[in-house]
Amino acid sequence: MAEKKILMIVGDFAEDYEVMVPFQFLCAIGHKVDVVCPGRTKGQKIITAIHDFEAEQTYSEKRGHYFVLNADFEKVVPQEYDGLVLPGGRAPEYLRLYPKVIEIIRHFFEQKKPVAAICHGIQLLTASKVLSGYRLTAYPAVGPEVNLSGAEYVSVDFEDAVIDQNLVTAPGWPAHPRWMSLFLSLLGTKVYL
Repeated sequence: MAEKKILMIVGDFAEDYEVMVPFQFLCAIGHKVDVVCPGRTKGQKIITAIHDFEAEQTYSEKRGHYFVLNADFEKVVPQEYDGLVLPGGRAPEYLRLYPKVIEIIRHFFEQKKPVAAICHGIQLLTASKVLSGYRLTAYPAVGPEVNLSGAEYVSVDFEDAVIDQNLVTAPGWPAHPRWMSLFLSLLGTKVYL
């Protein structure tokens, strides 16, 4: 299997599982994953948030772990990457304010490279204006933004994911097995046991 170079864009209070699990999974498969954050450099940390589905009408939030960045955001050259991962959590609501984040995302869509976005990570896609004509899912509260972007929001079980063209999306971390499996298929990665 050929190693792929994957970019992951994160920020403070990104969802813990949606950063940690895809990072560790993709590295374990044999891919190189560069995790970056605007305004931070390699070796610096972000703090994650743990979101859970308890008895309330929406998810609860607790302080998560520190995650050490392994690459510099300012040195990112999108052309060097084969795929993009966009975790959810609260980070996307402010990451979408960085013009370079938007430029990076647009590159992946213009080149039809594989993109995996989950939960509120889809807010980065709606802000980038790249979704017109796509069919996708997201955390349900992001559904109206998806529809306003010219895409079709699809409601699925929290363990499911949706693939359309170069994009695979999921509503939240319970979908990791399906979401990552579909992302591997977009990357052309085959796993043999």
